[in-house]
Amino acid sequence: MQIIRDDLRGPDIAAMLEAHLREFEPHSPPESRHALDLDGLRRPEIHFYSAWEENQLLGCGAFKRLSDEHGEIKSMRTDPAHLRKGVARAILTHLIEEARALGIRRLSLETGPMAHFAPARKLYQAFGFAVCEPFGSYREDPYSVFMTRTL
Repeated sequence: MQIIRDDLRGPDIAAMLEAHLREFEPHSPPESRHALDLDGLRRPEIHFYSAWEENQLLGCGAFKRLSDEHGEIKSMRTDPAHLRKGVARAILTHLIEEARALGIRRLSLETGPMAHFAPARKLYQAFGFAVCEPFGSYREDPYSVFMTRTL
């Protein structure tokens, strides 16, 4: 598996991110969806990575720089054909290493409380993320769980 910094210009990543956004529709109302679209992910404070095996896209993930020392995990997704193969673990490990190399000392994230998001919460907990209060511009929301960890 090769993880690369992605410019978000390829059709495979566009399709994956469209599926990522569609996935949230049945689980939360529009005002409670915090996933970024392609334009949002192309902003300079976003560090976006994709995982590949040969020419096949396995998954993606990003972090957004909130301040010099605080970042937010964004757009974690594994292609459904590659679930439970270690893709998300590899991407999250890479994001943590990249954030740490940039001097970020804390990573936070927002995810859903529903059963659909239980595997993601379990992964984040295994990496030392713990439930926290809303951070940045987030507010309490019954459709959100906030987690954080120091690096």
